[in-house]
Amino acid sequence: MAIRVLLAEDMNMVRGALVALLNLEDDLRVVCELERGDEIVPAAHKYGPDVAVIDIDLPGMDGLTAASRLHEELPGCRTLILTSMGRPGTLRRALTTKVDGYLLKDAPPGELADAVRRVAAGRRVIDPQLALAAWGGAETPLTGRETEVLRLTADGAEAKEIARQLHLSAGTVRNYLTNIVTKLNARNRVDAIRIARDAGWLM
Repeated sequence: MAIRVLLAEDMNMVRGALVALLNLEDDLRVVCELERGDEIVPAAHKYGPDVAVIDIDLPGMDGLTAASRLHEELPGCRTLILTSMGRPGTLRRALTTKVDGYLLKDAPPGELADAVRRVAAGRRVIDPQLALAAWGGAETPLTGRETEVLRLTADGAEAKEIARQLHLSAGTVRNYLTNIVTKLNARNRVDAIRIARDAGWLM
């Protein structure tokens, strides 16, 4: 009996190519294709897939949050995260979310079908180099409050707005931002956001 696959990918051309690729395999069948993360759990209840192949960066709900909810509500459905982001911090978060597989989009085409089969069989599929980087990657030098300030800054909030949200003075927020730039050895706030994201410290 064919392995039933749910595929969630927001880029139409990529999604179409992946569906075609998987449907070429005699033992795999894509039963549902989606472009939004918040559609995954309802669709999984409806179609009952064996494996959900989920892009990490989806509108409505990110792929890891959707995978976590899928794990809670339909533990029989295995999850394979497909992403262009090979950041170790993102992989660490994926592992704590209990996803069953983590594959980069630039992997050879045959690896996706093989990964779906292995995940369906109850095995975990993680790129070995990424796994090594995840466990050896540096922990964030930022405190929880500094991370919160940087995340709000990354979302476009100004110091006064952040101060209101976190019940701080604007001066304190600016001090936090100065400390963040210094700790990350960044050129400025924008560079600090880039560094933190690349390290997987900002989700």
